[in-house]
Amino acid sequence: MGWMNQALPWLEWTGVHLSPWKLIGLTGALMFGGRWLVQFWATRKAGRPVIPRLFWYMSVAGSLMTLSYFLFSAKQDAVGIAQNLFPAFTALYSLRLDIRHRGWKPAADEPAG
Repeated sequence: MGWMNQALPWLEWTGVHLSPWKLIGLTGALMFGGRWLVQFWATRKAGRPVIPRLFWYMSVAGSLMTLSYFLFSAKQDAVGIAQNLFPAFTALYSLRLDIRHRGWKPAADEPAG
């Protein structure tokens, strides 16, 4: 078993097996889920439905992190791979369209970063 799948010694006292790959996967899952809070905040601020660019960045990063967890960790789960491969492609495509449409600047009614 590689070092990325071994439990982190400084967390052993918790009784929870957290490896570097699990931290990557959990961070990706939190980022992918947290993008909805970003979208909610931007929509509430604008007073109309808005999808900020940060939503797409978080989608790409979160899905690629969870995809890498399912691809390279000891887990290697085909369901997890399929579940994260398609959102990664869709988010990359949507981010590309957003940048092509608006350029690199955020929209005037969108919070920066």
